[in-house]
Amino acid sequence: MVDMTTSTIAPTRSYASLRAAWIPLTALCLAFFVEMVDNTLLSVALPTIGRSLGGSTTALQWVTGAYSLTFGGLLLTAGSIADRFGRKRVLLVGLAAFGLISLLVVGVHSTGELIAVRAALGIAAAAMAPITNSLVFRLFEGEAERMRAMTLMIVVGMSGFILGPLLGGTALAHIPWQWLLVVNAPIALIAVIGVLRGVAPDRREDLTADKLDLPGAILSIITIGLACYTATSGVENGWLSAATLASALGALCALAAFIWHERRTPAPMLDLSMFRNATIRGAVLAEIGTAVAMAGVMFGLVLHFQYAYGWSPVKAGLANLPMIVTMVAAAPFSEWLVKRFGHRVTCLVAAVLLAGSMAGLAWGVFRGYLVIAVFMVTFTLGLRTVMTVCGVALVGAMPANRTSMGAALNDTAQEIGTSVGTAVVGTLIAALVTKVLPAGVWGHALVLSFFSGERVTYGALAVIVGLIAGWGALTLTDSKDTEEHPAEA
Repeated sequence: MVDMTTSTIAPTRSYASLRAAWIPLTALCLAFFVEMVDNTLLSVALPTIGRSLGGSTTALQWVTGAYSLTFGGLLLTAGSIADRFGRKRVLLVGLAAFGLISLLVVGVHSTGELIAVRAALGIAAAAMAPITNSLVFRLFEGEAERMRAMTLMIVVGMSGFILGPLLGGTALAHIPWQWLLVVNAPIALIAVIGVLRGVAPDRREDLTADKLDLPGAILSIITIGLACYTATSGVENGWLSAATLASALGALCALAAFIWHERRTPAPMLDLSMFRNATIRGAVLAEIGTAVAMAGVMFGLVLHFQYAYGWSPVKAGLANLPMIVTMVAAAPFSEWLVKRFGHRVTCLVAAVLLAGSMAGLAWGVFRGYLVIAVFMVTFTLGLRTVMTVCGVALVGAMPANRTSMGAALNDTAQEIGTSVGTAVVGTLIAALVTKVLPAGVWGHALVLSFFSGERVTYGALAVIVGLIAGWGALTLTDSKDTEEHPAEA
């Protein structure tokens, strides 16, 4: 079992500032950016892909869904492998695979082949995601530098997620859609060079010697994969459909088997005793709540801007700029809160901002873009504060030989929250407005109906997120230093 009292992290190579670490930091940010932007990059290109490959609507949905499914399902497994065989080694393999698989798109002639490529990219991205966050944390010993580095990573990752449709829409005006994936290859190559030059190999004492828990890995993949598919199927096929109910039942059975196995195996992949630590428990809960909010608002605003307003993908992407600017500009506010009040109060303030902003969006959907933009700013302020503080606190509370698992746990919490948020919005819009969103210019009656559905949706999310993120924040400590988290029951 993991000793939760030994959470001090000895970095493989210590840098005094972000400027001094610019080579490895740039490489890790590039890796994180490309894996996040691939979540949304192809969404705007689906009509073009459909015309090019002749795929059905369901097949096109799986062009994006296949990536998310394999990515979310393999995060814990990838983190476990990295903590055993070396984080730098696993990251380099993931980057190389991501770049090479992206090149396969030039030979794609059907949607089935493209779905296979996207699923393979999700596997490679899962080998990158927890390691990038774990390594960026370990580049620095100082709390302030770790906070700034994690903030930078979150800004880069969120920018990739938000900018995906904008970048895709702009690129499609000039180049074939295949280049949206081909460009991953040179980015991955640059990241590989930066990691080789700036990140030292893992020390043996910073890795775990436990045997890889293959049954636990398989059960975790089945559990998370079926859970993600349940959310997708619920939106597409209905929550009482045979496919959705069977998937949900399978996910619950796999989860029960996973918990039973992890409690009994001598070397578990995910030591469940970690959740006795209030910092880990609270950070995971708060991250889930934050991801629910992020996915719900992002999905809702995409529909709002592109369908209700009738804006182009490029204009709709530009409409998200207040979120990106706030991500960058709000760092002093978050750092001041942590230094002054510690993690618990900071996360509570951020949770109130999240819930209040979604309530504000519910009020503002009828009042035009400027009102929405104001609440996008306050929403992002709360979002980035929770994500930064909880990301640092969670990885810092882990033992030195489990930091990749901590980062994977953080990413998995976000994937679960993202699935829940998308499912909530999709279900409520389908129930309150229409099951099929018509293309083209919407009539006045449909726009008003959509705004009314949005109001109810954001109001419901405000309550859900406020409860989940607030509950998680309450279990954090008042520590202002992530290296001071003792084991807590």
